[in-house]
Amino acid sequence: MAVWIQAQQLQGDALHQMQSLYGQHFPIEVRHYLSQWIEGQPWDGIDLENPQEEIKAKRLLDSLIQELQKKAEHQVGEDGFLLKIKLGHYASQLKSTYDRCPLELVRCIKHILYTEQRLVREATNSSSPVGSLMDSMSQKYHQINQAFEELRILTQDTENDLRKLQHNQEYFIIQYQESLRIQAQLSSLATLPPADRQLREPSLLSKRATVEAWLTREANTLQKYRLGLAEKHQKTLALLRKQQTVILDDELIQWKRRQQLAGNGGPPEGGLDILQSWCEKLAETIWQNRQQIRRAEHLRQQLPIPGPIEELLTELNSTITDIISALVTSTFIIEKQPPQVLKTQTKFAATVRLLVGGKLNVHMNPPQVKATIISEQQAKALLKNENTRNDSSGEILNNNCVMEYHQTTGTLSAHFRNMSLKRIRRSDRRGAESVTEEKFTILFESQFSVGGNELVFQVKTLSLPVVVIVHGSQDNNATATVLWDNAFAEPGRVPFIVPDKVLWPQLCEALNMKYKAEVQSNRGLSEENLVFLAQKAFSSSSVNPEDYRNMTMTWSQFNRESLPGRNFTFWQWFDGVMELTKKHLKPHWNDGAILGFVNKQQAQDMLMSKPNGTFLLRFSDSEIGGITIAWVAENPNKAGERMVWNLMPYTTKDFSIRSLADRISDLNHLLFLYPDRPKDEVFSKYYTPPLSKAVDGYVKPQIKQVVPEFATPNPDPAANPTYMDHAASPAVNQPHAYGLYPPIGDPMLDADGDFDLDDTMDVARHVEELLRRPMEGQWSGQQS
Repeated sequence: MAVWIQAQQLQGDALHQMQSLYGQHFPIEVRHYLSQWIEGQPWDGIDLENPQEEIKAKRLLDSLIQELQKKAEHQVGEDGFLLKIKLGHYASQLKSTYDRCPLELVRCIKHILYTEQRLVREATNSSSPVGSLMDSMSQKYHQINQAFEELRILTQDTENDLRKLQHNQEYFIIQYQESLRIQAQLSSLATLPPADRQLREPSLLSKRATVEAWLTREANTLQKYRLGLAEKHQKTLALLRKQQTVILDDELIQWKRRQQLAGNGGPPEGGLDILQSWCEKLAETIWQNRQQIRRAEHLRQQLPIPGPIEELLTELNSTITDIISALVTSTFIIEKQPPQVLKTQTKFAATVRLLVGGKLNVHMNPPQVKATIISEQQAKALLKNENTRNDSSGEILNNNCVMEYHQTTGTLSAHFRNMSLKRIRRSDRRGAESVTEEKFTILFESQFSVGGNELVFQVKTLSLPVVVIVHGSQDNNATATVLWDNAFAEPGRVPFIVPDKVLWPQLCEALNMKYKAEVQSNRGLSEENLVFLAQKAFSSSSVNPEDYRNMTMTWSQFNRESLPGRNFTFWQWFDGVMELTKKHLKPHWNDGAILGFVNKQQAQDMLMSKPNGTFLLRFSDSEIGGITIAWVAENPNKAGERMVWNLMPYTTKDFSIRSLADRISDLNHLLFLYPDRPKDEVFSKYYTPPLSKAVDGYVKPQIKQVVPEFATPNPDPAANPTYMDHAASPAVNQPHAYGLYPPIGDPMLDADGDFDLDDTMDVARHVEELLRRPMEGQWSGQQS
């Protein structure tokens, strides 16, 4: 939809040019209401010169009409009624216009989109990132399509030359047969009387001389034709190889890189439709040229003429076989990767796809794909073509699958839906490496033939590295290994080498990508957040981002060595923050209510200049997956002195009992969220609605929290809460980060601070008993 949004901003002549693109053949309302859908379809993947592409075009036409009808059905109200009728009319109009010629619809929309992009590009400042991106994308696609057009013309040209050569050769053979007939007639003259021989011989000799002269001249011409055709094929194959390099070594590798970054939470890698259409065009063009070269070879065998053509044809045949082999083996890819943290005895899925399967008719004899788990060393040996003796590093159940051809999408793929890693065999680890640092990969392999068994291909592809775990407690460290590998792996590396240290800004980019994906938030890590993380990672006090630009962080610092004074690593702390935010704090993070990445001293400096009751939320330094409330208030032990307090950190366990918003609501001494927002304005929409009134004389007990030093009488006499007490501790001049409150003998909590269900029910029954007594007398004593 980005192009349409920008197209609507055009002015003057550019706007008039844009508006003139539309009419009855394609109403502008259709472009407007289906803009996102239209820009998401693979129009460039359809070759308008190929009648066989009409099936794809028809599918797009049908989808367009369905989308238009769906949009019409969702219109409501008075204005919606008129729009509903209009969109329905357009759906019928487009169907009647293009049903018999769907390629014309594709041609029309391609022209519209190309022109809009050009107008927007011309109107957009070239320094604009969006404009530059659109310019480079459209330019790249244009160059690829232009190269395909050039290949089509070259292939058609060599086809015409080949037919001409075949026609001339057939005529040559006829004349050669004529020369043989003349020679036979001359030989038969010996049996005739001398007078008859003298009468007929001169004419036959003249005719033979003429034919032989023509044959000599024509043989040279045929040899030139053959050499000229071979040179044209050389030019075509050079362009084919160049185009294939662009598509496989640039576009497909970039798609795989996007797929790898998507494993870290990057944007989706995108569909394969355009890539498949390019690969299919390559396959089609390669196969046409291969057939032409084989026909030229057949013509040479029919009529051997001495010269260099035999060597040239052998070289061409070898080159075209190399090109098609590279295409087939490179387009056997993993469309859906297996999970990169793989737990034994757990079901997992993966999908492999052959991008040229449909064009090469591989599906006529559907190949079977086998999945095997191999180690890093085995993967290295495999890529060096060393004999691995079919070694594996474990046993995968349900690891065989037949590739299926889907007529509607034109894809050939194998969907492994129920694989399970039964057991894993680990290698000897190096130095300090743990089991969660050991990398494996899933090897997918198959064999199939094309062209009636003319060519047989052994195809293999490796998944992204996987880390095998046997218990959920290993997930955290395994994820760190995967994150580092996905973020910093170089294309074409030896499996599975990654740098031992990276620049801090590179790591920040990876952490921010992962954080936004895990929390599912558009609010990522700010520069201030990243400075806080740098301070933690490098035990630094500098607040200047520039001081960290050229600093590097090693893998050991990231997730092997514990942070100073802690029993956890940098990654383990960061991952705990992500998990807590994802599960319990996402709306508050998105609202900007959680500063989070602030240390205790910074919190004190920020709050001391604010009125009493101002508070902020920050992630705990001392506990994985903890968040604490810091607030400024009077020191109850020293009149006139203000100080900052920090509540004991909350964790996932706490929020599974009572939400953050409700806990903040419970604490009446918290008034303003830093810097000055009334807390109810920020959190009230997340408060749990009050309990309903008693039914049949029963009232449901509820849990609330209280900080004893700051407790105030509950203004609502109708509520008799059971309290969960959190103690507070001053943020300054204390030997420990968080003070622990003395036990208060709460009968609902066991020795570990967990709820005891039986005791809780006893309290509930006690409350019920109290509520059966006269209300006035019951509450009067408690309010005194």
